[in-house]
Amino acid sequence: MKRVILLALLIAFGGSTAMAQTKLKPVKKAKTEVTSTQKTVKSATDGAGMVFENDTIDYGTINQNAEGKREFVFTNNGNKPLIIESAQGSCGCTVPTKPEGPVAPGAKATIGVKYDTNRVGPFTKTITLKSNAVGQETKLLTIKGTVIATTPAAPGAEPTKS
Repeated sequence: MKRVILLALLIAFGGSTAMAQTKLKPVKKAKTEVTSTQKTVKSATDGAGMVFENDTIDYGTINQNAEGKREFVFTNNGNKPLIIESAQGSCGCTVPTKPEGPVAPGAKATIGVKYDTNRVGPFTKTITLKSNAVGQETKLLTIKGTVIATTPAAPGAEPTKS
């Protein structure tokens, strides 16, 4: 008798837990089409605006004391001149440069950045821009990479000729 009751409870419990599970609805796959590999410039902004080609520059792996200059390219997608008020690096090893005058609507300009590649190791630094751009008065740009040490030549060693 105990076995019958135990069996009935197991069937009832097993049935109730099985019925508690909801059926998953099949997921329809979304169709995606790539029409162009180029980034499109956002529609014109009422006021000054800026759209960057890239928000991050990856230096990759570079040698110590290598050239550390790079440029961020942007477009004023607004209908008024864009004025970059300031460009500030996150530390003294990152020195940004900004356009001196206003950037006309539809015009392209650059934010230059020079990283001190004398410092060995991985780095991630930011550049903070302050401007009159509508909706993004403050904009952060990022540089990253790894500087590897160059081995100095032994004292008195002659360069090899090939």
